[in-house]
Amino acid sequence: MNLLDLLIAPAYAQTAAAQPQGMGGFGLLMPIALIAIMYFLMIRPQMKRQKEHRGMLEKLSKGDEVLTNGGIAGVVADIGENFVTVEVADNVRLRIQKGAIANVLPKGTLKSA
Repeated sequence: MNLLDLLIAPAYAQTAAAQPQGMGGFGLLMPIALIAIMYFLMIRPQMKRQKEHRGMLEKLSKGDEVLTNGGIAGVVADIGENFVTVEVADNVRLRIQKGAIANVLPKGTLKSA
C-alpha cells in the first residue's frame, strides 16, 4: 500500500457495457430537423428583410425624406448608381452609400421635428 492510496482511491478498469445496436431513422432525422428549424427561424426572415430593403432602395426618388443607419436624417437630393446625395441642412449635402439608408420617412417628418 502506498501513501497516495490513502488520499486518492485507486481506479480499476471495468468491463465495457453493451452498445445499443443502431439508432434507426432517428440518427438521420435529427440533423435534418435542426437544419429545417434553423432555416425557418433564421435564414428565411433575413432573406425577407433583405428583399424588402432592396425594394425600398429601388423605389427611392428625389425629395424623399430618409434616415441612415448612422442616424442622419435628410432629404434625397440626387441618386446615383451606388451613392445617394442627402441634404441634411441648407447647402449641406452628404454623399452616402445606398445601402446605408435604413428607412424612408413619411413626407413632412423633418419639417415637424
